[in-house]
Amino acid sequence: MDRNHYRFRSLWTLPAPAPAVYRALERVEDYPRWWPQVKEVTRLADTAGGGAGILRIRSVLPFSLVTTVRETRRDPAAGILEVALSGDIDGWARWTVTPQGSGGTLARYAQEVDVRRPLLRRLARPGRPVFRANHALMMRAGRRGLAAHLQAV
Repeated sequence: MDRNHYRFRSLWTLPAPAPAVYRALERVEDYPRWWPQVKEVTRLADTAGGGAGILRIRSVLPFSLVTTVRETRRDPAAGILEVALSGDIDGWARWTVTPQGSGGTLARYAQEVDVRRPLLRRLARPGRPVFRANHALMMRAGRRGLAAHLQAV
């Protein structure tokens, strides 16, 4: 097993219609408004025609991760948003947004990454459970923030 490889999955049940959730998730530049751990988003010109940007993320641990995101799939009909990640973490992330119940939405998050930042690679063995817990806390705060944001809009 590669100690620097991670697979994350999260399910967010949100009290808003799927199109509104999809629109909020596709506006990555707005994430810092509602997701406390997404500290900064810088848009980049992307000559391939998709969206691109640099994200700086910091959760409970005393360091930030910086990653470049490049849109690889945007499919509103299927409710899918997917990006390639490079930088402190390399890999991909995907949102799949589907209607649930009467007016609610289920947002599935999947991410598969390899850690590239040298310090985190050195701390892979003792740090793995802490890194996973840090990610879980970040995702919980993101779900809460998005739910509040959707109610305010």
